[in-house]
Amino acid sequence: MAAPATKNSFNREKFKQILHYVISRSCYAPNVGKTVLYKIMYFAEFDYYELRERKLTGERYLRLEHGPAPSHFDDILTELEREGKVSQFTSPFHGYTQKRCISNEEPEITLLSAEELKHIDSTLAKYSNMTATQVSALSHIDLPWMATEPNGEIDYELVFYRDPQTSVREYEQPVSP
Repeated sequence: MAAPATKNSFNREKFKQILHYVISRSCYAPNVGKTVLYKIMYFAEFDYYELRERKLTGERYLRLEHGPAPSHFDDILTELEREGKVSQFTSPFHGYTQKRCISNEEPEITLLSAEELKHIDSTLAKYSNMTATQVSALSHIDLPWMATEPNGEIDYELVFYRDPQTSVREYEQPVSP
């Protein structure tokens, strides 16, 4: 098993395994296109950090106009496609052209612990039923995205300032005077 991502490192292979896993578990849902995949990856990473205080992959997420986006997503998706593990295509969805992915084989998950897989499955259960519009709207009220300058890198530490609507951690109540 690979070492966990450190404060400033990005575990590319782990991100690749997670992305392939997420695609394999959500590719038949008609609402899951590239935008929803971006947000699932974002919430998986940032929710994990809020809960565990350590990074899942250490990926850099950027504050783009339509919400947070993983900076290595397109390169890694292209790599998965070149390896024959996934295919990309477009299809209509509610009047939009949706960029979709399908898994061609079972993903390798050797770099993921049981705890991490459970977290990713929980993230999929929570967000994979949302449309791109719904999950983007949710990401737009998430403090890490809101507090970041346009096109800037989102700071993981901002998860500790989330409001209850997007927070996934139960914090201790303040001590009364």
